[in-house]
Amino acid sequence: MTHRQTSHSDDTRAQRVRLVIAGGGTGGHVLPALAVVEELRRRDAVADLLWIGSTSGIEGELAAANDIPFVTIPTGKLRRYFSIQTAADAVRVPLGVAAARRQIRRFRPDVVFSTGGFVSVPTVVAAKRVAPVLTHEQTAVLGLANRLNLRFADVLAVSYEQTASAARSRHPHVIVTGNPVRSNLAGGDRARGLARFGFSPDLPLLYVTGGARGASPVNRRVAALLPDLLRTTQVLHQTGPASANADLASLNATRDAWPAELRARYAATEFVRDELPDVYAAASLVLGRAGAGTVAELAFVGLPAVLIPLPGTGGDEQNANARVLANAGGAVVLPQDEATPEHLGQTLQTLLADPERLSTMGNAARTVARPDASGLLADELLALAERHRH
Repeated sequence: MTHRQTSHSDDTRAQRVRLVIAGGGTGGHVLPALAVVEELRRRDAVADLLWIGSTSGIEGELAAANDIPFVTIPTGKLRRYFSIQTAADAVRVPLGVAAARRQIRRFRPDVVFSTGGFVSVPTVVAAKRVAPVLTHEQTAVLGLANRLNLRFADVLAVSYEQTASAARSRHPHVIVTGNPVRSNLAGGDRARGLARFGFSPDLPLLYVTGGARGASPVNRRVAALLPDLLRTTQVLHQTGPASANADLASLNATRDAWPAELRARYAATEFVRDELPDVYAAASLVLGRAGAGTVAELAFVGLPAVLIPLPGTGGDEQNANARVLANAGGAVVLPQDEATPEHLGQTLQTLLADPERLSTMGNAARTVARPDASGLLADELLALAERHRH
């Protein structure tokens, strides 16, 4: 598919939209919305914003950090399995639709941008016949929420061409935009990233990440490789918060028993936030899950990776995400049950000892990137809003 370059004409800049954002729960649903808002603000195309989300997700905190007004509605979790909570949630969903409809009628948006997650469904349903809806799918397979949203959305935007091929049998207006990432990821500084954690420029850096909540199975496998791995490599380990797992405290306690030389080569942290661009610039290789956001970011910055997809996700979505990078030559995929410490350690050591292969993989990962994803989505939102006005 030919990439369409975003046109920033005076007419486009003159459009200023009232935009409702619907979506949340995890960073994978929130960060793409923030990237699109950043693009719209850069064009001076925003008249007003409202984010409709849940009380339990991370969207409220991130909306506030980005000066986006935020309101909550009742939400019920969508499940593919039986749970006693399903009955209670079945009541909350229509309550959420009613609450979202009140917010939409009060706000009077020109367009609604849904990024998925179960919290998006009531708002997408409520927007029908009030404002056009664009819903975006970040993963390589359609999630359950977006399969429901399709019935009410005017446009479905997807991240990959193979997703579009399957989705076109379900919806008449499917576009391929890629998955938006924050533009500042391209501006990282290697020296600053290394200095922040006290690392040396003379050894490769492995960045381990399990996403916003961390990944204990990955953390435990890395723990089994330490400190042997540190004899030739430095490791920055994003473990996830204490509310999700106790891995950070355990890893730091283990680190305290090492010789000073090895301690200096390892840093563990709950989160990597504003320093992420510098971390990506400093990293030689990434080890992580295969969430949609992680895969999009790795492609955007051109970083090689070893991916251990989270097993049991709906539609095996993380494996599908990982295969997008692997098929391009940008990643090695290890199923979790095959990623024994021995196998994982050998894989990491082999890659880290071969800078030429890492460079080739990084360039291959970049071929999957859609650097103008935010611009393409902004274009479509503005076009929908313009048609709605007329």
